[in-house]
Amino acid sequence: MQVKKTLFCLAVAASALIPASLSAQTSSINAFSPYTMYGIGELNTQGTLPTRSMGGVGVAMRNSGVMNLLNPASYSVTPQKSVLFDFGVEGQNYYNAQTAEGATKRTAYNTFNFHDIAFQLPLAKKLGLGFSLTPYSSVGYRVKYNQTYGGPEDDPIWGNVGRIQYQYQGEGDVTEVKLGVGWEVVKNLSVGIVVQYYWGDIDRTFVMTPQAITGDGNFSSTVGTDNYSISSFKGQLGVQWNAIIDRKRLLTVGATYDFGGDLNPTVTKSIYVGDLYNTTIKGDTTHLALVLPRQLAVGVYYQTSKWAMGVDYVYQNWGGRNGNVEHTGVTPETAPDGSTVMRSYEVAYTDTHTVKLGVEYTPNRYDIRNFFKRWAYRLGLRYGTYHQTFGGQRLDQMAVTFGMGVPVKYRAFSSIDVGVEYGMRGFNVAERLGLVRQQYIKFSIGFTLFAGAENNEYWFLRPKYD
Repeated sequence: MQVKKTLFCLAVAASALIPASLSAQTSSINAFSPYTMYGIGELNTQGTLPTRSMGGVGVAMRNSGVMNLLNPASYSVTPQKSVLFDFGVEGQNYYNAQTAEGATKRTAYNTFNFHDIAFQLPLAKKLGLGFSLTPYSSVGYRVKYNQTYGGPEDDPIWGNVGRIQYQYQGEGDVTEVKLGVGWEVVKNLSVGIVVQYYWGDIDRTFVMTPQAITGDGNFSSTVGTDNYSISSFKGQLGVQWNAIIDRKRLLTVGATYDFGGDLNPTVTKSIYVGDLYNTTIKGDTTHLALVLPRQLAVGVYYQTSKWAMGVDYVYQNWGGRNGNVEHTGVTPETAPDGSTVMRSYEVAYTDTHTVKLGVEYTPNRYDIRNFFKRWAYRLGLRYGTYHQTFGGQRLDQMAVTFGMGVPVKYRAFSSIDVGVEYGMRGFNVAERLGLVRQQYIKFSIGFTLFAGAENNEYWFLRPKYD
């Protein structure tokens, strides 16, 4: 009875946090990276905290006590007369460094946001339903740049003005909602289908302020604002097959295919002079040709009473479906002759390849004497490429993960999960191209709540006595 009260209180608390979490998705900076200046920003790692702490593996994971948001075929293993609920939050520390004109500049920023709200429940024998609400991508950056002109001999017009200060700022998110079913069509073979809905708003602003080279002259700032409003559907198919299954071990092979889809965001652009009246110079509304990629993911997952380990490979064809190109701002570089030259880079979409590895160790989940032996210890590695190129150069990115799952009571699947992720981006080309080398640390906590036979807590069983 106590467990049921605890689950109920946590569920109510999570429900109360949903409106605030959704508001945070479009009103606060949930990422801090200059790479989010383009497209829909930084893609978030999908899955609940137990799978994210294992490097993000899970395409083939099949466990009746752990939610799997990566493959809808896993919904079919949800036990009868049970409910799984998951809620997670995470905080991040971003550390960015860039070397320009022989000097290294560094910035740091902290963010905090919810990561997922999800549940699974059975519809019939070997037929389950799953729902999840997660952030798909985040935009957050603040960049300031001073453009200096030497004098009339360099530019007869701008030379009379002097320094021009540019400020770029952006924030916003794209949220993903999944609703799907999984069905074990024949023994050891399950299939699943999911409908995904994406929505969100991204705001980008730039401010250009001339500053007089001499005297007390003042110049009005020119301000540009872009709002991207997103609303789109797509779908996903999944399959899982138990290649080996007995009392001691389980080997599962899985695969998913995402159809992709046109985001086609509505873009409202305006440019105005920052004077007393904020005089509008230009304003229009268009649609941006932006497409979510088709995705193919395959994986293998092996489980025993103590060990679980998996490997996933994920391919996304961002480049094949997005032909639009943007350009970075200018970056000062020192030429071989010692002079300073300004360079910009073309930003284009590219296909991505990602490999994920993960392992979990639980010494003895049924040990009645040693509480720490019932904990689950997780470790993972993820390595891949970023979905955009800069000057034709790919950006590598990698992450190392670690986490623990602490059961709330003896023989329980319900747990409190904690996780840490350390990652890097752009380390392969940052020094050579003068781009930002990014590092981050994520701290996460999640609640996995299971009501069912494992703790004699049935939520949907009619009582025998009133």
